Amino acid sequence: MEKVSVTIIALNEEKNIRDCLESVKWADEIIVSDSGSTDSTVEICREYGARVSSDEWLGFGRQKNLCGDRAQNLWVFNIDADERVTAELKAEIAEVIKTGDKAAYYVPRKNYFGERWIRRCGWYPDYTLRLYRKDSGRFTDRAVHETVAVNGPKGYLENPLIHRTYRDVSDYLTRMERYSTLAAEEMLSSGRSAGFTDILLRPPLTFLKMYILKLGFLEGSAGVMLSTLYASYTLAKYAKLWEMKRGRAAS
Repeated sequence: MEKVSVTIIALNEEKNIRDCLESVKWADEIIVSDSGSTDSTVEICREYGARVSSDEWLGFGRQKNLCGDRAQNLWVFNIDADERVTAELKAEIAEVIKTGDKAAYYVPRKNYFGERWIRRCGWYPDYTLRLYRKDSGRFTDRAVHETVAVNGPKGYLENPLIHRTYRDVSDYLTRMERYSTLAAEEMLSSGRSAGFTDILLRPPLTFLKMYILKLGFLEGSAGVMLSTLYASYTLAKYAKLWEMKRGRAAS
C-alpha cells in the first residue's frame, strides 16, 4: 500500500476522537492540530502515536492546510473527529492510490442524526473531497464550509465514511450558534448583505427544499426535525449578517 498521512483538526473532542483514531490506525502517520483542548483529546491522540501540535485557531481551511503541510507522504486523507473509516473504505483507498490515475477522490458520507442514518434531506451520498495528493490539492482559505481545490483529475470512491453528524437536537443547536456566526462573518467580509426578504423567504425555502425536494418527508419525524433545524440555521445566518451590516454602518 502506498503511504498515507491522515490529518485531523481537533478541539475538545474526547467523546469522538478515540473511535476516529481507531478507524485510521492503519495510516502511516496521523497528524493532529489541536487548538487548545482542555479535555483529554491530546492524550488520546498520543496513545495512538499521532503527531500532535498545539496551534492557534486559524479557521477551518487554514487549519487543515497546516496539517497537510506537515504530512510526510504524498497522499493525504483528511478526516474529522466525528467521522470513521470502515474496513471497506480503507481497502478502496489502498486500491485507488495504487492503481488510480486521479489527483484526488471524493468520498460519500453516511450522516447520522443520533443513531439514525439519514438517507434523504440531501444528506446522502453527500460527497466530500478528502483523499488528495499533497502536490495537487489544498484547502480553500475559508472560515467555514472549506473544500479542497485540486489541480488535476478527480474521482469518486464507492464506500462511505461514517459521520456521526449530530448527537441530538441540543448538539445541533450548540454548533448552529458557532457556524451561523462564522458563515455570517464570511458573507460580510465578501461584501454580502441581508435584507428582510432574505430573512423572510430563505428559511421556509430551506425547509421546502429539504422536506419536499430532497424527500425529507420520507424520513418521518426526523425529516421534519432536520428540515426545521436547517431553516433555523438559515434564519440565524442571515439575521446575524443583517445585524453585522447594521453595526458596521453605524460605526
